[in-house]
Amino acid sequence: MELKRRSLLAAIGAGTAAAALSGCGTGSSTAGSADGPAEGEITLLTPIYEGADGKTLLEKEILGGFRKKYPDVKVNVDYTTYAQLNEKITTGLAGGLLPDVLMMGVGWIPPFAAKKAIAPLPEKFATAHDYEKRVLEPSRYDGKLYALPVVLDTRIVVYRKDHFAEAGIKKTPANWAELRAVAKQLTKGGRVGFDPFSIDLRQCWETFLFANGGQLFSADGKKVLFTDNRGVEALQFFKDLSADGSADYTKKTAAGAPSNVQTGKASMMMTTSALWEQVRDQNPELLKDDTLGAFILANRKPAMLQGGTLVTQSASSKRPAAARALVEYLSTPDSILGAAKQRGSVPGLKDLNESGYVKENKFVDLSLQNMSAACSEGGTAAWMEIREKIKPTLEPAIVGNQSAKDAIAELGRLAEAAIGRM
Repeated sequence: MELKRRSLLAAIGAGTAAAALSGCGTGSSTAGSADGPAEGEITLLTPIYEGADGKTLLEKEILGGFRKKYPDVKVNVDYTTYAQLNEKITTGLAGGLLPDVLMMGVGWIPPFAAKKAIAPLPEKFATAHDYEKRVLEPSRYDGKLYALPVVLDTRIVVYRKDHFAEAGIKKTPANWAELRAVAKQLTKGGRVGFDPFSIDLRQCWETFLFANGGQLFSADGKKVLFTDNRGVEALQFFKDLSADGSADYTKKTAAGAPSNVQTGKASMMMTTSALWEQVRDQNPELLKDDTLGAFILANRKPAMLQGGTLVTQSASSKRPAAARALVEYLSTPDSILGAAKQRGSVPGLKDLNESGYVKENKFVDLSLQNMSAACSEGGTAAWMEIREKIKPTLEPAIVGNQSAKDAIAELGRLAEAAIGRM
């Protein structure tokens, strides 16, 4: 039976599609030794380095430096987007044509490592640079290092200092009760007090789950934990905000468009560190006048979702020495700093904490100061199937009449079924 496009999106960890891929990507009989010379032609698959500037950064600056160090290696770049990345990787697995080096998201390592699609890296890579402690956690599976971080994308709350001053609010909310009260106070004249919905609903709910002291899965990735009261309360909080009128799912803005805090249509919003660069390009006066502030979401504890992009090596690469050399090079401080600047992302190296880029971007600086509160999504080999179901399963509780408890229970059943198929 032909694997259809939709089924490929969930191929890793999903029933019959997973079975179809069970023999792909192991590289056990075709891969050579990574101990040999770095030479030959390899392919890099990447969802970052967007646009003409990103392409120039990667191909001229970063890969230019790589070519000087490894003149016998030719790197072909396959550009994609995060919206298409999972399909592209699973299609490559099904066809036995996986790129030599792959960039993928936080949470993606366990599913692809479990299928032996990617190769373990030497543990010495983990200590080659001064990584923030939590940064390497999503790079591991079953105790082994499979990837290195390139850039991080954190989820924080940005607010309008002028709105706070006008309302006489002296401090940022320390918990959900304060957040709800402040959001109510700031909602007026068509302006919402808080916009949690302009980032991906999956990542927004996860941030609230973590701030509520909850977890997605057990440490071994085999048990669903988000179905307890912590997960239900996180979703219910969105419903409460909407009932108050201080949040509105229909008023969310698209990625890249001026955000609600930029236009003044929201006093607070969940967003990423990259908003700083967007504001600098679209509304530089807001930065010049110090109009925007930021804080870390907290309830039972502070929590900051840590997403981002990792780089890993295909287990089936026929040029493993060249592939490993590229993985190592893309995670050096100079390469990471270039990628972070281009995307407005957080560099996960302590070596870069005092760089001019970090000190200028206050959202990045705040993120690095709060890495102890960082939490990552994923944690199970079934993640690639589960992640696609979170938004459509939780959304009816926000835009319809479904209860938060029922929506979380349904998501739990779907997650348990996905894990059971692994």
